[in-house]
Amino acid sequence: MALYLIGDIQGCDEALERLLAHIAFSPSRDTLYLLGDLVNRGPDNAGVLRRLMGYGASAQCLLGNHDLHLLAVSCGVRKPSSQDTTQDILTAPDSAELLHWLRHQHMAIQVGQVLMVHAGVLPQWTAQQTLALAGEVEAVLRSDDWTQFMPQMYGGLPNVWRDGLEGADRLRVIVNALTRLRFCDAHGAMDFSVKESADKAPAHLLPWFDVPGRLTADVRVAFGHWSTLDSANRPDVVCLDDGCVWGGCLSAAKLEAKDTLLSVNDAPAWERLSVKCPQTLDPLT
Repeated sequence: MALYLIGDIQGCDEALERLLAHIAFSPSRDTLYLLGDLVNRGPDNAGVLRRLMGYGASAQCLLGNHDLHLLAVSCGVRKPSSQDTTQDILTAPDSAELLHWLRHQHMAIQVGQVLMVHAGVLPQWTAQQTLALAGEVEAVLRSDDWTQFMPQMYGGLPNVWRDGLEGADRLRVIVNALTRLRFCDAHGAMDFSVKESADKAPAHLLPWFDVPGRLTADVRVAFGHWSTLDSANRPDVVCLDDGCVWGGCLSAAKLEAKDTLLSVNDAPAWERLSVKCPQTLDPLT
């Protein structure tokens, strides 16, 4: 049994189909872990969701910022942007079913010693705390009151975690960390203005995974969201957003079930499998 962790699909169902053929995925044998941004910018968003829904428990999905944006648009909280391509979902005959399935997906997943998020983890969070905080957002999104949270989700403040945060401020920090985070300072204050690669950040900012004393350093962390990262191959963290829809690739990391039990010190480098995506949008626009 193999586990495949797949980066941002962005509505590119053709690329997903080719990647699954490339890795010889079998839903009766293997499990997919999709790291968020399932939709938006690509040409077949509804196709992606229908495919993943059809795999049942063999496809475990995270929500990314684009997925949450779709949910906000679907309930009238946000207007579609000129770059959005999710109208195929909003007008589909099975739109209600697709959106219901989407908001019942995860904000974070851990399998053994592998923690998965869409964007990042604040350095003061342990893996266990990350899962618990993700669960708070999941509970709201899956409730009958989810539309009331949507307008409260937006904004960059507060940008620092405090255990005593409550209400919308607490949930907003959790969402921003899990779905938008790239850089923060040494104290964990998030910055959302810089989207380029790690070497182009201002001197006071660090990639979230390089903050000294990060409390998830004892697990391996897989994430997406950062197509411009250009990170080195390292065993502790892997970014699987290789620019599908931006002229890059759709990529998967393959893990055997036993590999998920390995500590960071014992784990091998991630085995990466990729297919080229024909889309050529600009990730910085």
